[in-house]
Amino acid sequence: MGRAFEYRKERKMKRWGNMSRVFTRIGKELTIAAKSGGPDPENNPRLRAVIQMARAENMPKDNIERAIKRAIEKDQSEYKEVVYEGYGPHGIAFLVETATDNTMRTVANIRSYFNKFGGSLGTSGSVEFMFERKCMFKVKAKEGMDIENMELELIDFGGEEIFADGDEVMIYGGFESYGAIQKYIEEQGLELLSGGFERIPTAELKELLPEQRTELEKLIERFEEDDDVQNVYHNMK
Repeated sequence: MGRAFEYRKERKMKRWGNMSRVFTRIGKELTIAAKSGGPDPENNPRLRAVIQMARAENMPKDNIERAIKRAIEKDQSEYKEVVYEGYGPHGIAFLVETATDNTMRTVANIRSYFNKFGGSLGTSGSVEFMFERKCMFKVKAKEGMDIENMELELIDFGGEEIFADGDEVMIYGGFESYGAIQKYIEEQGLELLSGGFERIPTAELKELLPEQRTELEKLIERFEEDDDVQNVYHNMK
């Protein structure tokens, strides 16, 4: 197994708070995807993948349509994707991905969370080099699926790592291979549950004492409670 498998095993993201926060986060992803690639899912692979994720989370159809419509309404404020970098306590590196319509509010909040827990907000590039951005897809496992054969086939589409995770199959590839891998998944008739991007640490994860880990988990929880935050990445084991 590769680094993506090991990182996912350690990280095992908990469910995003309550349902309202889940829908807020997915709604922003729908709007951003529609804004960047157009509101027609047939011609926008990223939007198709986010719609599948929304359906898997039982997001109402009206919410999905409203989020997509927001991307083409001129009177609506735009979401900006901004990544913040910094260090938490005990030298743990953090990348915090946000989608915000008010960057001044967001940066002030992110800085305050770092400061409260003894960390510090860094400058652009201070941490990002420690992570590698990958595209990631989650598909439904089906009877008779040959993981090893799929991995060989996906090499030609930019796939780098594939593994089973319960009744789901995770596929990781290079950032630039998103469209090619999604096309493979759809042509194979696989049930796509979600698609997006993750950041995988390039070095070994840092081991902490239990009490130190608890301290870091409180910081992570504070980040994830912020409505502007989409994803939080770190190099803590």
